[in-house]
Amino acid sequence: MLILLAGMLLLKGKHYLWFSFGCLAVSLLPAYWHFEKREMSTRLLVFLAVIVALGVLGRVPLAAIPNVQLTSFVVIVSAVSLGPEMGFVSGSMMALVSNLFLGQGPWTPWQMLAWGLMGLTTGLLRRSQLKDNVWLLVVWGALWGFWFGWIMDLWYALAYVRPLRVTSFLLAFAGSFLFDALHAATNAVSILLLYRPWRRLMDRLIIKYQVLPKSMVSGRQHHS
Repeated sequence: MLILLAGMLLLKGKHYLWFSFGCLAVSLLPAYWHFEKREMSTRLLVFLAVIVALGVLGRVPLAAIPNVQLTSFVVIVSAVSLGPEMGFVSGSMMALVSNLFLGQGPWTPWQMLAWGLMGLTTGLLRRSQLKDNVWLLVVWGALWGFWFGWIMDLWYALAYVRPLRVTSFLLAFAGSFLFDALHAATNAVSILLLYRPWRRLMDRLIIKYQVLPKSMVSGRQHHS
């Protein structure tokens, strides 16, 4: 992000959008390169594919309602169980695959980055006790509703707003406040109501089918 902002100053009003896509590629490619080099079992790949499919199902049927979707919830709960790397890959893939149904465009890489970063940062909680604090995760999900919107506002401003000024960015961010608030509220409510049972089910499946080594599974398992 610092490279992007520095480049915007150096370009002095020219080629902002192309430069932003260059920074975006630099951000996404290392994660996928590392993912490609990692040795993974077929079970992990299948489990990851199921997670991505759930995220797509949480978005596509609700597409008619602006910013009301369950994809962010799936990203957050899966990242807590799978960790930051899988969280980034699954989040970004949910954006790419769901846009096969909703429409691809220059916004797709930015959505991939936004949901990928949501999964990456949430996955960092996997080895801490914070992952068991539902109220903290409710706040976390609500914050990511706004952060996601700001990343997309950045793309919108770079693509369509001229001239680019500080006030232009502020107006772009302010104009999406209601939509970002809907995203934040959806995240908060879904985490509050569904986080515990989904986390428990996901961790059980990971252990039962040996998707990850037992030492890497997050959280305490409660078997009924």
